[in-house]
Amino acid sequence: MLDLPRLRALHAVSVHGSVAAAASALGYTPSAVSQQITKLERETRTTLLERRGRGVALTEEALHLAATAQELLSIVERAETTLEERRGVPTGQLNVGAFASSARGLLPGVLAELAGEYPALDVRLREMEPHLSVELVARGAIDLAIAHDWDIAPLPAPDGVDQAVIGDDVCDLLVPAGHPLAEQALVRREDLSRQRWISQPPGTVCHDWLMRTLRAVGHEPLIAHQAEENHTQLALVAAGLGVALIPRLGRGTLPGAVRAVTLDPPPVRRLYALWRTGAARRPAVTAAVDSLQRHWPRVCTEA
Repeated sequence: MLDLPRLRALHAVSVHGSVAAAASALGYTPSAVSQQITKLERETRTTLLERRGRGVALTEEALHLAATAQELLSIVERAETTLEERRGVPTGQLNVGAFASSARGLLPGVLAELAGEYPALDVRLREMEPHLSVELVARGAIDLAIAHDWDIAPLPAPDGVDQAVIGDDVCDLLVPAGHPLAEQALVRREDLSRQRWISQPPGTVCHDWLMRTLRAVGHEPLIAHQAEENHTQLALVAAGLGVALIPRLGRGTLPGAVRAVTLDPPPVRRLYALWRTGAARRPAVTAAVDSLQRHWPRVCTEA
């Protein structure tokens, strides 16, 4: 009889790409995951991991076993969902993946509310990029994802994944206090030529939005500085090193050296909650999504 926890460890390595990443996702140490897979190798009398460069790769036999593990874990999930649904109370573990500004600006209040109302529910948050969280939901590695999209890049909806809108997050143009645009009530996109921009790196949705939008009005953006974290971008703006387009969610109070200017029309990104279709009946998922939607108006107002 194959051991389910060992299969879960192998499945996590196949999903996350390494023993270390699988350990982080499961809440184990890398050595514990390695031990589980070593025991599974002895149990199946099959080599499952092989060295490749500085990392490891799954053998063909391991890939087949990981696919079988996916099916078994889906069956277990359906059984757990049915039991939780019959009890009618959110219970068990709920693994949530959320991008940085939602983890900072929205999730703390939601997690506190769920912990207070449902003591038998163990919600665990992991900060990650939106495209990764959606993929991990589809593959069964996490239960709920908080993701976002922009008008230029609609959020992909993989087969077997449901979604609900949380709300719209408005973005402002942030400029140094002494900047010529600082005192204007509204700024058109056509007025943004010759600015030095502080942006997220290429390949991110925010960077792509900036490049496409300004090119559409005849400007080639000059990206002077690149920073992944919004708070780093904010610090660079405060130092007078350029302007940035930063969403309000999780931004916090602006420094005195920074002014927020409204663009006309204002850029907006939309937030979503996503979960596997098979888990739609699970009370824990329903409670979490309801809490996200209830908290959004207050968070949006405070932002």
